[in-house]
Amino acid sequence: MGNASVSAPIFAQKQHPFGVLAKQSPPRQPRIAASAKPSLRSEDNTPAGRLKISDNATRPALSMLTYREALTRATSQLSAHPDLRPPALTDASTLLQHFLGIDRATLIAHPERSLTRDQLAGYQLLITRRLRFEPIQYILGETEFYGLRLKVSPAVLIPRPETELLVEAVLHRLPHDQPLHLADIGTGSGAIAIALANSLPTAHVTALDLSPDALAIARENAHTHAIADRITFLESDLLAALPTRTKLDAIVSNPPYVPLADSPTLHPQVRDYEPSLALFAGPTGLDLYRRLIPQAFRHLHPGGLLALEIGFGQRDALASLLSNWHSVAFLPDLQGIPRVTLAVRPQTMGN
Repeated sequence: MGNASVSAPIFAQKQHPFGVLAKQSPPRQPRIAASAKPSLRSEDNTPAGRLKISDNATRPALSMLTYREALTRATSQLSAHPDLRPPALTDASTLLQHFLGIDRATLIAHPERSLTRDQLAGYQLLITRRLRFEPIQYILGETEFYGLRLKVSPAVLIPRPETELLVEAVLHRLPHDQPLHLADIGTGSGAIAIALANSLPTAHVTALDLSPDALAIARENAHTHAIADRITFLESDLLAALPTRTKLDAIVSNPPYVPLADSPTLHPQVRDYEPSLALFAGPTGLDLYRRLIPQAFRHLHPGGLLALEIGFGQRDALASLLSNWHSVAFLPDLQGIPRVTLAVRPQTMGN
């Protein structure tokens, strides 16, 4: 599979996190200003905002080409669409490395090497998938999160660099040398649960998700990182499957938070490929928070931590929903947008 890895699309404007302009970031350029779940308003009039692929793009002449020539041609194809132009060279290079099973150093050192006709045809198939806005992480079948290589598929939301801020905030507030029981709500690929378990060697994490397909990916990722013995996976609507008397030291979640009305404004690589179950949360994007916060109160120890990723413009609503909690704090992403909400469970809801 090669050594290429790519981070999720990054937001370039201070707007709703799935709303307007989002750019595909180059491989693992950490901590670039971002806005959580990528988006881009489609300017295309084709169905579902998909790109019309010309015959020249889908059926190029498959003559023998060198690495350099194949990369130049693929970059030109991707650059023909304005929404794919900024990351065109990075995407073309990443897909060539992936297809050939080589690293970036080999590609740079040997641009004169030739591709066979079969190799060129296979590489072109990957480029055509990208021209149709399929996220490069799904094409590769993997992504990187918090230094961990994770399998991804259309069954799971692609982990974003912004969610690493949520993990860091939790790790900063929890002891690293005490037994802990944590829960990750809406685990998806297992990114948060695995990152926390990997960083907290004495912790056990319960990872919950409504999607059995997502849980299968998460389990596989946990086994890959030899950490499955400290993560319990449960198919569950929020915390419903957790026994009533189970008490937790921390609950962490990156829940769906996109308003349904924003769907037409999403970048087609999000709207048309990533799971709606992991994106949308009612008319205002707040439905999951309204349900999760009372459940979290019931399952946290007094003094337990609730940590949530939130969307653009949701700070005030979360502050209201957490008005009876203690030590409520909002942490910004690198654009200064409130991205992480932290709150401590009081002794009683009235305190």
